[in-house]
Amino acid sequence: MLFALIVVLAALLPLTGGLPWAQAAPDAAPAPVATDPPPAPHHPAAPASAMAPLAPELPRDGWTAAASDEETAAENGRAANVLDGNTATIWHSKWSGTAAPLPHHITLDMHRTAVVSALVYQPRTNSANGRIGQYAVHLSSDGSTWGAAVATGTLADDATTKTLSFAPKGARFIRLTAVTEAGNRGPWSSAAEINLLGDPGAPASVVDLPREGWTATASDQETTSADNRAALALDGDADTMWHSKWSGTPTALPHHITIDMQTNRAVSALSYQPRRSGANGRIGAYSITTSTDGTTFGAPVAGGTWKDDDTVKGATFTRTVTARYVRLTATSEAGNRGPWSSAAELRLSGPAQPAVHGSWGKLTGFPLVPVAAAVLPNNKMLVWSAYGIDRFGGSNGYTQTAIWDLTTGTVSQRRIENTRHDMFCPGIAILRDGRILVTGGSNAERASIYDPATDAWTSTADMNIPRGYQAMTTLSTGDAFVLGGSWSGGNGNKGGEVWSAASGTWRTLSGVPVTTTMTADPAGPYRADNHQWLHATSGGRVLHLGPSKQMNWISTTGHGSISPAGNRADSADAMNGNAVAYDTGKLLTLGGATAYENTPATRRAYTVDLNSGGQPLAARTGDMAYARSFANSVVMPDGKVATFGGQSNPLPFSDATSAMTPEIWDPATGKFTRMASMAVPRNYHSVASLLPDGRIFSGGGGLCGDCATNHADGAVFTPPYLLNADGTEKTRPVITGGVPARAANGAQLTVTTDSSVASFVLVRAGAATHSTDNDQRRVPLTSRQTGTGAYEVTIPTDPGVALPGTYMLFAMNAQGVPSTAKLLTVG
Repeated sequence: MLFALIVVLAALLPLTGGLPWAQAAPDAAPAPVATDPPPAPHHPAAPASAMAPLAPELPRDGWTAAASDEETAAENGRAANVLDGNTATIWHSKWSGTAAPLPHHITLDMHRTAVVSALVYQPRTNSANGRIGQYAVHLSSDGSTWGAAVATGTLADDATTKTLSFAPKGARFIRLTAVTEAGNRGPWSSAAEINLLGDPGAPASVVDLPREGWTATASDQETTSADNRAALALDGDADTMWHSKWSGTPTALPHHITIDMQTNRAVSALSYQPRRSGANGRIGAYSITTSTDGTTFGAPVAGGTWKDDDTVKGATFTRTVTARYVRLTATSEAGNRGPWSSAAELRLSGPAQPAVHGSWGKLTGFPLVPVAAAVLPNNKMLVWSAYGIDRFGGSNGYTQTAIWDLTTGTVSQRRIENTRHDMFCPGIAILRDGRILVTGGSNAERASIYDPATDAWTSTADMNIPRGYQAMTTLSTGDAFVLGGSWSGGNGNKGGEVWSAASGTWRTLSGVPVTTTMTADPAGPYRADNHQWLHATSGGRVLHLGPSKQMNWISTTGHGSISPAGNRADSADAMNGNAVAYDTGKLLTLGGATAYENTPATRRAYTVDLNSGGQPLAARTGDMAYARSFANSVVMPDGKVATFGGQSNPLPFSDATSAMTPEIWDPATGKFTRMASMAVPRNYHSVASLLPDGRIFSGGGGLCGDCATNHADGAVFTPPYLLNADGTEKTRPVITGGVPARAANGAQLTVTTDSSVASFVLVRAGAATHSTDNDQRRVPLTSRQTGTGAYEVTIPTDPGVALPGTYMLFAMNAQGVPSTAKLLTVG
């Protein structure tokens, strides 16, 4: 009995070095465990631009660390150890005697104010005990006032280094709070090293300030041998520039250029575009100061060193300042080519106005990179990556998944093995009963079903044609259609097939070859049949409307058939663009590029109208402000479409040329409006989904293993329709009753609300991956008021309009403010 007691006590200690009365010893190495096979990627290696973070690692000289508690009696577990550069030493919460309970926190004091955008957490290397699970990150300027968390989430229970991103902000103190231990092994927390990342050059929650009437002056400028006046940095033409005096005897560094906005404005950031015509004069080291009178300039509000390349650079101010004059001082030339400075364009950004530009919530961390996402009928979101939480490759027969509870904010992780399916790069369809069908990907022939009612995964029949990067949609019949997918399972010949909801088996459609739906990608079928845009209509038919410039009608009855539906107006191929059904029979397509990668993306957008009774009518609508490929777009309850992320020059795994400013398209005007900028790039392998509360989730990106562009996080965007000018939430209508869990097509619902509403709308729950979400669609409903707060609401009879599946029912008031949705299954 004594021996058994000793064993139990030893197991409860965070260290294997002995019992409380024994001398402390280092942790024993964990027992060997089976490791994941090395990746055998289908893509080339991640580009060089993906191997270093956009934000620099801040130097830690002079920093100190303090903790809520630390172990000093039985080991050296002091907080200071996270700053010593030695991963063999650790901070550990107090564990000897009576262990200090969770939560624990550790606070870094930089002893200076700097812009910070991420905390990099290195778990201890000699034991799993104390790995942080659920966490929160707070910032402070004085060490006393902390405010709301800038990031929360859940970390994977492994020894890999974790990057906890948040919106860039000036701070002196950074606190990491451990809410849980990742493996629930005990009430402990630990860290081997903590680093911080600085300004990524992409300020968050800002908008460009209009430059009308602005002027610019410089310490010196070239006017003798070229027209390189300071004013040209504000002319909107990236092919003109300001250049320091270089003819004759060049003016020595430093040089400065000063913007006069003509009136005081709140300014948060500066954007610098280097010259296009050559490298000379690219600014390296810089500082930014401001003034209200043009004479007295205060201490720098930003500073650093920009990389020697031609990409647009940014500088986030340590605080928002009110100023009329903003001065950029160049103290070095980025390549040390000479005593020169130049700028093609300079822009300034200020705080976003919530009622105009929306607002972003804190970053939520996930224990994996969310490459695919599906909104569930129980107010949760299912996300998954691949066999690895941060990498993919091979056909390993299992998948890392997580479920985010939108009510509690908690994230739980699970590895799915029973279906023998690595569901990376799949096709996804939300079925008529709310289950989610996932096909192909790394295990190219497999098909799996997730049932949110039971929280269980099961297998269904394998597809007849193995696929990856295929497109899917649920049909009006309740079956599911799949097409394309040469990324995996062989190259070419990925014609259509249909999954039967009744039998769970697949039927090949010999009459639906993939050839006429492909783009002209130079890589051939391997890229040309990927990520197709499919819109299910009546009678089991499907409109294929891209990304090829040719559209096609597809019939899924019998052996199937396919016929041309005309071109998408004057659109070129638009691979990795988006298509969104924003109204009954009306779709918006936007962005994309003529090839999968390394070719310029487009700013163009088009509408496609199926309501004419003949062939679809495609027309060009307003252009986006930013060219985008690998973006994600979401239809909102009011019929507007929001687009997030993407690159102007698509390159998998890279964060270069990222579009950080979302835009919202209004069908009433055909124009896009810029929204508050994002904190984290969202490009290849990112997702976006409308949530039941009318907000939008945007997250993910990366999945390239040991790279710097894995974004295991996401954030929620609150659109302007929910916000007052001061950022508080508008009063919403509330649906109080009358919404069943299930309703048939043609059903009439008696819906009650707490206040008068103007309309009701259904939005089908989204299932997104690889910039494709064929599940989402918006269906305006016919309704009439039958009494005070009572309405008769009719669901369309045609299942080609209200496609069977999970929907969010929103009530909209006369001001366009949506209720929180009630979820129901239609069909």
